[in-house]
Amino acid sequence: MAKANTVFTCQSCGAVHPKWSGRCDACGEWNTLVEETSSAAPGGLAAPKSSSRKAGKAEFTTLSAVEDAPTRHMIGVDELDRVFGGGVVPSSATLIGGDPGIGKSTLLLQVAARLARNGLSTVYVSGEEAAAQIQDRARRLKVAESPVELATETDLRKVMSSLKSANPDFVVIDSIQTMWSDSLEAAPGSVAQVRACAQELTRWAKKSGAALILVGHVTKEGQIAGPRVVEHMVDTVFYFEGERGHQFRILRAVKNRFGPTDEIGIFEMHQYGLAPAREPSALFLSNEDETSGGTAVFAAMEGSRPVLAEVQALVAASAYGTPRRSIVGWDANRLAMVLAVLEARCGVSLAGRDVYLSVAGGYRMSEPAGDLAAAAALLTSLADRPPPEKSVFFGEVALSGAIRPVARMDQRLKEAQRLGFKNAFVPEGSTGSFEGLTVKPLSRLSDLVDLIGPDPEP
Repeated sequence: MAKANTVFTCQSCGAVHPKWSGRCDACGEWNTLVEETSSAAPGGLAAPKSSSRKAGKAEFTTLSAVEDAPTRHMIGVDELDRVFGGGVVPSSATLIGGDPGIGKSTLLLQVAARLARNGLSTVYVSGEEAAAQIQDRARRLKVAESPVELATETDLRKVMSSLKSANPDFVVIDSIQTMWSDSLEAAPGSVAQVRACAQELTRWAKKSGAALILVGHVTKEGQIAGPRVVEHMVDTVFYFEGERGHQFRILRAVKNRFGPTDEIGIFEMHQYGLAPAREPSALFLSNEDETSGGTAVFAAMEGSRPVLAEVQALVAASAYGTPRRSIVGWDANRLAMVLAVLEARCGVSLAGRDVYLSVAGGYRMSEPAGDLAAAAALLTSLADRPPPEKSVFFGEVALSGAIRPVARMDQRLKEAQRLGFKNAFVPEGSTGSFEGLTVKPLSRLSDLVDLIGPDPEP
């Protein structure tokens, strides 16, 4: 029998250390090392005994002889099928993470019920709730009559035995942190258990042809808890995002072997569960009249879909020696860059003022194209006057002060035209003509300052 050696595993990154220390050398986190035994081989299986039998050979085949990929399982919800890349792929493993209470279990129960009604054999395994609690949610979601097979179990050995007997088409494990394998002495939820259970379930999904969905907890930084190796094991990684104070939720793909990684699905939370958003751009735009400065509408691209969001800014005199910078929904480094360009290239001084910037509705700007909208919001707040009526902004600001072109400008402008906008401040390079929408190309950030910025000081 293999000798059990004691090691210390980081619960943040999964790095293994021979002795305990207060700080993990791999990720720099403090107080994350937990004592574990290394008697088990990778994947949670018992350490192999030495054997004199001849090892088998792996079977090879040519690409031309491989059978065509099985047909995807269409869910029937446009927002979900868009994120998955056209439906759920058989023999795939998907990891979904999100904050507690964001709606992961609600969404997956709705998906399982819809697929079961479509004729697929569906299993929902919960390690966090009792069967009565899941049934109560199903009644609220109006899916209690769906033929979904339900199990409340955390023992991986029992779960695997039941799955092999049932041979389902679609499986939900809620959550992977609650599963535990008796081949490991580590506690449930530890790095070793999460890694071993995820590998065992993923291996079964690849062999059986079932589509597997794993739910993962997230850390306070918003990342999926456990080692990053779990994300490498699966085919697809989604993050379920949203603010508790808002009714919408965003399902964002960060890894997808079978589809795009820049698509998002937008849902609205109702009393009967999550429903696809009918007008995604309207969720991130306010209905307030533009009577004061500090707002600008940004035309973003999320995968193949244009989305309009409102950027809000407030520039105020600093009450203390060090001006404050507060940002919600955008990168602090990009704000610092835009402020530096405004001061160095355009002569707009913001060094002694507090700057507050927020993206309305909880939306997060991740594109460099949001630079121009942020600059417009700052300039109109500083000038204390609104931007031109019904205006939209997008463009990347270079350190030289130039406005750089961005991708898919015509698609952004078409969305702005459809929603009734009248003016568009964009980089040079757009070739389309849009009825009712006046396109104003800009080559430098100073051009925007001349149009909507504060009056020059005498």
